[in-house]
Amino acid sequence: MVTPDLFKKYPSAAALASADIEDVESMIRSTGFYHAKATNLIGMAKALTVRYGGKIPTTLEELVELPGVGRKTANVLLGTAFGIASGIVVDTHVKRITQLLGLTKSKTPEQIERDLMGLLPPEEWVNFAHRLIHHGRRICIARRPKCTECLLLADCARVGLPPLA
Repeated sequence: MVTPDLFKKYPSAAALASADIEDVESMIRSTGFYHAKATNLIGMAKALTVRYGGKIPTTLEELVELPGVGRKTANVLLGTAFGIASGIVVDTHVKRITQLLGLTKSKTPEQIERDLMGLLPPEEWVNFAHRLIHHGRRICIARRPKCTECLLLADCARVGLPPLA
């Protein structure tokens, strides 16, 4: 995890805004796409400093205007940091599992999010996504799902998966 060291070295948006890009790249290299991410992190920190006085905005509309922030990141931040259910986080795990369970037939994250928001009350959106992400990391692993350990097996279409032994 890179965030503890990154936040220790750059404890504010202003500090990160003035960071050397090569330093940020070296700190986040293990995350992949480190050059684009470092560029976006510094750009986001500059925008936070200039537009919001270093404070994180609390609306989806404001967050997605920041460099490198899309709906997924904005929904994670709002739900986890502020307890605001602005939408449902749709990552690779949420997409795969909800399609396997027949909760959506949509293909894009935005369409999947809309489908899921129509199925669940807003107070469930944040926890629902967290649970599916956890399930996707621990049980419904894309390349090697542990179907025999899955509590959702009876409801799963197992599309594209090999037969159970």
